Amino acid sequence: MPAPNGPEIAFAGRSNAGKSSAINTLAGHTRLAFVSKTPGRTQLINFFRLRGGAVMVDLPGYGYAEVPDRIRRQWQGLLENYLRERASLIGLVLIMDSRRPLTALDQQMLDWYAPSGRPVHVLLTKSDKLSRNEAAKALASTRKALAAWGDAVTVQLFSSLKKTGVEGVEAAVGGWLAGCNMAAPEGAAETKENPRPKGKKAGG
Repeated sequence: MPAPNGPEIAFAGRSNAGKSSAINTLAGHTRLAFVSKTPGRTQLINFFRLRGGAVMVDLPGYGYAEVPDRIRRQWQGLLENYLRERASLIGLVLIMDSRRPLTALDQQMLDWYAPSGRPVHVLLTKSDKLSRNEAAKALASTRKALAAWGDAVTVQLFSSLKKTGVEGVEAAVGGWLAGCNMAAPEGAAETKENPRPKGKKAGG
């Protein structure tokens, strides 16, 4: 991984929950993070620097059964070490399919990360596939379940297809950035591991 250089916001989620689509929607790019119909395609930690100096961090999807055990164990170690030890990480955006939220692996991610005291914002993706009533019920039940992890965990509905919920994510992440005292220097050097796409600055 590149040396820490500015505040990092990590994106994590179960394979095929819509993580790459959410990143592309929020960054205003169609192929910043590769979207595939085959789960488990993101196999490394990818760093994308935004114009304001913050970094979006795309973590490998978890829970894809057809990945060999050796690779799954490697991913688990990579994710756990990053979430627990990365000093520049200021918040986690956790992606869950609104039709199947809070799987056992989602709960494991929260258990790894929540003790750090840093905030988590949960996106219930693919909400366009639910009726309004179903979406409201999914949001309410997930919010109730997330209360077990404390006030630092928030949740909202999101749809990459309909572009709904973008403002909520920007407000949450923008609050994290405004509240941190970390900043990347203007014109920070780019690396192959840390490219600078022309994405939107989170929070406007």
